[in-house]
Amino acid sequence: MEANKGGIQQLLAAEQEAQHIVNAARNAKMARLRQAKEEAEKEIAEYHAQVEYEFQKKVAESSGDSGANVKRLEVETDAKINHLKNEAARISHDVVRMLLKNVTTVRN
Repeated sequence: MEANKGGIQQLLAAEQEAQHIVNAARNAKMARLRQAKEEAEKEIAEYHAQVEYEFQKKVAESSGDSGANVKRLEVETDAKINHLKNEAARISHDVVRMLLKNVTTVRN
């Protein structure tokens, strides 16, 4: 009986040690899962920040291009208006003379 009691004690001690090992492994697994989740959330936040930065950069670049296009169009429009004013000033004398000639000429 004494031998059985010592064997039972050893089995109980081994079972208790195994339970400690399992609990330690479970705790380590949970800690690693929490760490992996935190790392994933950090990577997601960094990726989101990078995508947002790229988006804002493209918006700024396209806005800059739009501003440059507006400025270019304004310059071109001003040049065309000045050209038309110069042409009108150049030929207005001839147009007035032609109109006066046609208005004052009597035809039968």
